[in-house]
Amino acid sequence: MESILLKLNLARWAAALHLVLLILVSNARSEEDPFRPESGKFPPLEKAHPYRGELVFVDHANRRGSIRIQGEGKYFRNKPHPFAMLPYGIIRYHNAPAQLRDVPIGTVLHARGFLPPDPKLSAVPVLPINNRNKTAGYSGKGTAPAENHLILLEDEPSFCQREGKVWKLQEMELQNLAGKIVARRESKTGGTKAEEETLTFDAATRIWRGREKLLVADLVHEGTWPESGKKSLDDQAVLLGITWRPTPDGVFTRFHVSDVWLDDLAMQRTAHNQTETHKAFIRSRWMPGWVDAVEYGKFGAATVTATLFGGMEDSLYADFKKGVSAMMNPVENTLKHTHGAYGPRHMASRGSVLEVTRLEGTAPLGSSGIQVRFKTDLILEGIRPGRVVRLCPGSWPQVQIPREEYLGGNKPEERFPTPAIFPKY
Repeated sequence: MESILLKLNLARWAAALHLVLLILVSNARSEEDPFRPESGKFPPLEKAHPYRGELVFVDHANRRGSIRIQGEGKYFRNKPHPFAMLPYGIIRYHNAPAQLRDVPIGTVLHARGFLPPDPKLSAVPVLPINNRNKTAGYSGKGTAPAENHLILLEDEPSFCQREGKVWKLQEMELQNLAGKIVARRESKTGGTKAEEETLTFDAATRIWRGREKLLVADLVHEGTWPESGKKSLDDQAVLLGITWRPTPDGVFTRFHVSDVWLDDLAMQRTAHNQTETHKAFIRSRWMPGWVDAVEYGKFGAATVTATLFGGMEDSLYADFKKGVSAMMNPVENTLKHTHGAYGPRHMASRGSVLEVTRLEGTAPLGSSGIQVRFKTDLILEGIRPGRVVRLCPGSWPQVQIPREEYLGGNKPEERFPTPAIFPKY
């Protein structure tokens, strides 16, 4: 009997050792042969590396910026980490589509990133593939991942709405219209309780209730919160906007509440305002997508099949209909127009929409799942399979865009700003 048990134990140890070896080999292979997005394919979200941090710099014209990433060490020591949005990368702010220009500096964001698809064309520094595992002084590990090309960038309420989570408030402590809130971010439906977090708030924190915009002083005046001292909040479910501010010595990672949404109506109104801002922007800069195929005709004529990128408001996609006039212009991976001396319509290929098709199944993140077949009498050089373009239905306004948002004459040296962009006095 003892020999049988011994054999069973040895078999279990062997199986466990085999599993450990498989994991080690898998990790080694993942570093040697890491996942990179491919041209013409939307990468799966589950293969993206997640991180969170404060937005500290934005170059909105080139869809890039820097985040101070939360890691294992002292947060204030962490250097700004540059990121670039993938051409099909989606930005969400206040649970609505957004551009980097819409997101205030200091907002804490959730990012999902990949290694640069083509390091030679990266708009930000290319790092060693295992950089997220390196330790940097007081900052600890995880503050500079090589996965700095983002498919998704979203603020706290957008993240919570997508994940089906809320913040459940435990208690608050108030003194001179400033204080701390203890809360847990967890599933709306309950289940396992998350760890508690302590966040600060102050007199400038905005509180949204229905159609009202309130301040801490208003809640004190109506008796909802005490003038000073502690109050239990009994798991009150809210959505929070989160930022970061310098904290007293000894407190190295504590975030700050910029906004509190007390109910669904308040959040819906905020999202509506951001959606309208985004719709106006896209109509003036055109809808991005990439070219799936080109059927060439005679004397420059061609029929182009393109997939529109995802993350936009439904009414923008609805403007692409069979038979409507349209224009298409090549763009850089930063979505800057590359043809035309004063904006997208100057040199755009003009024509009409032959067909609009919605692909079967659930579209991957980054894709709308909508294909447009566009016919033009004169196709531009930059409109080729795998290349990124912008499309505009004839019903959208034709405006002039700012000089920093397009490349005059498709000059690569104008791709990113240099001191030469400034006038000489």
